[in-house]
Amino acid sequence: MNDTERLFSYGTLQTESVQLSTFGRRLSGNRDALVGYRLRMIKIEDQDFVTTSGAEYHRNLEFTGSTSDFVEGTVFSVSQQELEQADAYEPDGYKRILVKLQSGTEAWMYSNPNQTS
Repeated sequence: MNDTERLFSYGTLQTESVQLSTFGRRLSGNRDALVGYRLRMIKIEDQDFVTTSGAEYHRNLEFTGSTSDFVEGTVFSVSQQELEQADAYEPDGYKRILVKLQSGTEAWMYSNPNQTS
C-alpha cells in the first residue's frame, strides 16, 4: 500500500460492519493502547452518524496525563485515501490528531475535544 498511515481506533472503526461500509474492506491491525487518556461516553448529535453506527452514545477520549490511565484499541494500516474516508465517517466535532501509542508507534486517532461528558 502506498502512503501507508497508522490509524488507532478505540471505538466503532474496530467493528467489521463499519469497516466494510467505510473502507469497503475488513482492516487488519494490532492491539495497542494510548497512555494518559481515559474513556468517556458522549451523546452524538450527528444523526447520519448515529444511523450508520447504530448508537447514539459513543466513546470519547479525555486527556488525564496520568500514566495509570490508558485506553486500549487497535492500530490499523490504512492508505491516505482510507484515512480521508475515516475523516468523512467520524461525527461532527471529532478531530484527527497524531499520538504516540504505548508501543511507540505514532498513529492518527479521533477525539472530540469539546465534549468530555
